[in-house]
Amino acid sequence: MAQTQRDLGAALANRANGQNGSNGQVSPIAGVKSLLNSPTIKKRFEEVLGKRAPQFMTSIVNLVNSDTNLQKCDQMSVISSAMVAATLDLPVDKNLGYAWVVPYGNKASFQLGYKGYIQLALRTALYRTINAIPVHEGELQKWDPLTEELIIDFTKKKSDAVEGYAGHFELINGFRKTVYWTKEQIEAHRRKFSKSDFGWKNDYDAMALKTVIRNMLSKWGILSIEMRQAFSEDLDTKIEYGEEPAMKPNVIDTDYEMVDEDSGETSETKDENLDDLLKDV
Repeated sequence: MAQTQRDLGAALANRANGQNGSNGQVSPIAGVKSLLNSPTIKKRFEEVLGKRAPQFMTSIVNLVNSDTNLQKCDQMSVISSAMVAATLDLPVDKNLGYAWVVPYGNKASFQLGYKGYIQLALRTALYRTINAIPVHEGELQKWDPLTEELIIDFTKKKSDAVEGYAGHFELINGFRKTVYWTKEQIEAHRRKFSKSDFGWKNDYDAMALKTVIRNMLSKWGILSIEMRQAFSEDLDTKIEYGEEPAMKPNVIDTDYEMVDEDSGETSETKDENLDDLLKDV
């Protein structure tokens, strides 16, 4: 009997969202725990993280437990988004600011923080320095976009009001780049591209710094394979380039058809088939 992509997707969705075979419901926490206890998904995390896998998987459970919006999301999308962070070796603890699993409608998506971008850049061993900072009222003395001459005097700070954001990196080979965005430029960018206020509401400065670093690196930085993956998976980047995020799992992929002509078994009659189908992710 043929098991179609729709059948498989429905079966995975049922498992991810805590439905049992009797159409009962369990809590989202129990649902995500069930997924993480699946031998195949557990093995995948162990392949990526080694001995750190149990701690990372526990952080996923804690993340869902502490976020009611994530509890409303398809739990398979939560696992898939967390897997992106795992493959980049970045924690999903939202208090650390390296990477987040954020709700986007009824799906979860991966979102990279500015600290995550800095971390990935430093891992390449090609960057001597990289940083971005908020510039407060009175600190900016001069900014020339053409020559990139930026003069900041921190002793001239008048208040905690942020007037702009500066970014800078220097490569090992001596190449340097400096950028400066006014608060008005950041706001215009946010209004144009932001469809999820998750980050902006929780930490405006962190999202502004991320905007500066991401734009700076994408235009002038040297991007490793790992960094290019981060760019392609980041929710903000997808929105900015007109891609619809969270339409399908991006690491644990079930977008194919499996045909079993001999056994006649489907995911509803043999639950182990789901683990078999995920073994190559």
